[in-house]
Amino acid sequence: MSLAEDIKQKAIELGFDLVGITKACPIDAGQVELLANWLNSGYAGQMNYMHNNFEKRIDPTKLLENAKSVICLGLNYRPPEQKLKPTEATAPMGKVANYAQYEDYHPFIKKHLCKLTEFITSIAGASLKFRICVDSAPLAERSLAVRAGVGFIGKNHMLINPELGPQIFLGEIITDLELQTDEPITGNCSDCNKCITACPTGALRDDGQFDANKCISYLTIEYKGKIPLGLAEKIGNRLFGCDECVLACPYEENGHVCKNKLLKFYNDRNKLNLRKVLSLSRELFEAKFADSSFKRLGLERLKRNAKICLANITSRKA
Repeated sequence: MSLAEDIKQKAIELGFDLVGITKACPIDAGQVELLANWLNSGYAGQMNYMHNNFEKRIDPTKLLENAKSVICLGLNYRPPEQKLKPTEATAPMGKVANYAQYEDYHPFIKKHLCKLTEFITSIAGASLKFRICVDSAPLAERSLAVRAGVGFIGKNHMLINPELGPQIFLGEIITDLELQTDEPITGNCSDCNKCITACPTGALRDDGQFDANKCISYLTIEYKGKIPLGLAEKIGNRLFGCDECVLACPYEENGHVCKNKLLKFYNDRNKLNLRKVLSLSRELFEAKFADSSFKRLGLERLKRNAKICLANITSRKA
């Protein structure tokens, strides 16, 4: 096998579902223009960090000097089906996005990418350099993943793999090792608009743009302050994030439940009792969600969301 094939095999052994390799050159000019236009249109909302390090975001060599290759990896996170406990059947419950039902994926993926770099070093040389990126690094990871043949970007602006669907965690290794690259895969949304129709707030615009200011995931996780009433009413009982555009995707039907048993899954987090959330102390919150994506949100905003969900549920019953 070639070195690239050895790396891919090891990545699968480490629990990743997808792996592809691309050159560490800037992303395509068309993608750069789309990103710049999106930022300049104000569609990033309060995510000011998206405006920072633009050159690094579009060019991997700005993150690692003399970089030659980017190894792009994907981990399917589709959760198993869960049922409410009998005691919770009548309680007001808030939905939690699928990815947040697992432990925080950032340190998990980073740890396994470190293991992969150790393997590469063991077979290719100790003098190699690497830069590991997991979502929070300023890197246009979806555009690179497309070029590496991991998937395509759908109308829901998510990376979609035709065999797994759009529920995929991404991670990258930038390296100065020159590797054989992969070709982009064939796949697109064609004339399907199910994700656009499914979006409760119109964040997925008819013109193909994504307006984060209206996105329920953005509002419930990133947005700081009081959520405008008109949007709050459309949140429904979504306590943390929103999966509507993901679950509406026809490619989602092809996906399977996450096979990586090392990624810790909490089978009691698909829905949370809103009244219990509102009674959480800071100490209990930090203990319960110590290894969770909920940490990013914080207790204050979690309770803000819970109050919105409770009000929506109450008004629906009235």
